[in-house]
Amino acid sequence: MFTDSHCHLTDPELLPRMPDIRAAMAAARVDRALCICTTLEEFDAVQSLASDYDNFWASVGVHPDNEDVQEPTVDELVRLSARPKVVAIGETGLDYYQMDERKGGRTVADLDWQRERFRVHIRAAQQVRKPLVIHTREASADTLAILREEGEDGTGRAAGGVFHCFTETAEVARAALDLGFYISFSGILTFKKAEELRQVASLVPLDRMLIETDSPYLAPVPYRGKTNTPAYVPYVAQQIATLRNLPVEAVAQATSRNFEALFQGVNA
Repeated sequence: MFTDSHCHLTDPELLPRMPDIRAAMAAARVDRALCICTTLEEFDAVQSLASDYDNFWASVGVHPDNEDVQEPTVDELVRLSARPKVVAIGETGLDYYQMDERKGGRTVADLDWQRERFRVHIRAAQQVRKPLVIHTREASADTLAILREEGEDGTGRAAGGVFHCFTETAEVARAALDLGFYISFSGILTFKKAEELRQVASLVPLDRMLIETDSPYLAPVPYRGKTNTPAYVPYVAQQIATLRNLPVEAVAQATSRNFEALFQGVNA
């Protein structure tokens, strides 16, 4: 019924608990999950989860905020994306959150390595025709600009993909949708101070929306502050259902259909 489109199940808090996590998923009617890769060093473990369990799939990529890790190349991402049950490229994008020029920290220019890494992922995704999993934090203008520069316009050679754990404005959401991307909402949507984000969620078309946990992070209310797991993704669906005055089953069905439409092979 429900699909968790983004989780990090190789995290040390979650991986040793896999039997319990899977039992909780089944009890909560969470049928599928996409296990996200954030470094090439962890890719084997992420892909192994997808190979070991019939309702898990995997991505391959290097998170924009990870330094001192193996740097991806287009060829390497293409090669790894051919492994069984790898259905996406990422998590990739830009993250300017830690930058603070006013305190003598890094400038936008200092983060050119992030932008080049992002371009590598886009080019690999376009080559293998698999969608991108986009992370953007305090960098939406550059994220959108680079996607456009690399031909991500929803046509032609575009890979498309999803803006995961969306926390940006309605204007950014519209721009992402115009480029052919989906929008995914996490447990942040349930937080007390997330009213502006709830307004954005009420505007995103249901047929372009995904739901996720980003486990083990960002557990939804009523579990905020605790370790998140895919079993909690129904709380995100329920928040969206409340916003739209829909049965939660309708949100579950729509977001699961969208997951199948975006990530080829997940309904096999």
